[in-house]
Amino acid sequence: MKTAYIKYLGELRTAATHIRSGTEIITDAPLDNHGKGAAFSPTDLVSSALVSCMMTVIGIMADAHGIDVSGMEGESFKIMGTNPRRITGIEVELRFPRAYTEHNRVLIERTARTCPVAMSLHPDLQQTITFVYRG
Repeated sequence: MKTAYIKYLGELRTAATHIRSGTEIITDAPLDNHGKGAAFSPTDLVSSALVSCMMTVIGIMADAHGIDVSGMEGESFKIMGTNPRRITGIEVELRFPRAYTEHNRVLIERTARTCPVAMSLHPDLQQTITFVYRG
């Protein structure tokens, strides 16, 4: 089954529709690449997908081990390179509203670093991941 249908809307904008749910994502070229910057750019989605993937697999692992990760938050910052224009790095910060045992922190961090998106990105793309535990 196909995952998505993407339509070019003109003016450097696309609409991607998730086939199964009908959810739609609009992309727009960024200001520094001839666009309006009015929505996620395709490269913004890559950096966002990395954080979303990390959080999703952490949630799966946490459920299996009885670890409460509710309230987890994350941010991404992408670094663009030139010649060729591409993502050269993604900085991720994952924040947790509580402290965990050393064992649970190891599980959380190993799980995040091995999420499917992280493992799919080119090895030359620098992934910098910071974990912040409060409590």
